[in-house]
Amino acid sequence: MRRRMLDVIGTVIPYDFYAFVLTDPQTTVGTSPLAEVPDLDDLPRVIRLKYLTRPGRWTTLDASGCTTLLAATGGDLGRSDQWEGALRQHGVTDVLVAVLRDRHGTWGFLDLWRRTGVFASAEVAAVASALPRLTAAVRNVVARSFVVGPPAAAPKAATAYGPGVLLLGDDLTPVAGTRQLRDWLTTLLPTAGDAGPVPASALNVAAQLLAVEAGVDDHPPSGRVALAPGTWLTVRADRLTEPLSGASIAVGYELTSPADRLDLFARAHAMSPRESDVVVAVATGLDTRGAARRLGITELTVQDHLKSVFARTGAASRADLLARALGS
Repeated sequence: MRRRMLDVIGTVIPYDFYAFVLTDPQTTVGTSPLAEVPDLDDLPRVIRLKYLTRPGRWTTLDASGCTTLLAATGGDLGRSDQWEGALRQHGVTDVLVAVLRDRHGTWGFLDLWRRTGVFASAEVAAVASALPRLTAAVRNVVARSFVVGPPAAAPKAATAYGPGVLLLGDDLTPVAGTRQLRDWLTTLLPTAGDAGPVPASALNVAAQLLAVEAGVDDHPPSGRVALAPGTWLTVRADRLTEPLSGASIAVGYELTSPADRLDLFARAHAMSPRESDVVVAVATGLDTRGAARRLGITELTVQDHLKSVFARTGAASRADLLARALGS
């Protein structure tokens, strides 16, 4: 889907390279990047500086949701650490930055790199006008990730992998990882031959940890990412108390908790706060009467909210709803 979006954008707005990153809607941290950059070996540095750079950061954009790096730096690209430390050497002359967000959260951000000239105001306006449709489409993709597929579609013994850990240096260079991590990443990013998968989700949460430590942003360094239909992982970064063989950051992968699944499920299906409350009540085992008592509403209102939730999610019953929301 993202590639189709990029193809359409490219027909009217020329660009040379891109990064289209899906984010956790609550933490705003990247979890599923799609990128074409000049040098993949330089990706850790590009990601690190993206998170550490205030001008043009997706979390700082105004209501339009779109700007250029040239505009964000007041015409002085040297004010951007990412440009000065990474993009400049690749001949980048401007970056169009857009954020995909709505009242339910931040679903992604898009960077378009240009090597010749700058982005015109009309091009920025064209992307900004398309953002509501792009955001809705991305959110709907996340919602569809909760549909439980046939057994063959699920990763083999995913629940038996156990938590995985990746150790990185402050420059985001991977140092070591557990066997369980290899299982998770190979499922997330299948690769050919003996080449190891690029832990892009790990690089993003680790970069967010650095941003928090530097005072650039205060969102937690974690995110939820779809492993397969019906299966979600939480990726989280933390600082090691003492450096270990060149590593200073630990990134953990584990199955997403029921509470965090319910939160993401409600956001992805654009539920109202009260609809979300009803789903949580049902997920804790309450019947209609119990949910009504907990929420201080009538049983009829609970049933009305559930009808709306069924319509939003495509669930045919409470059991089907919980199977989608909780993966059980």
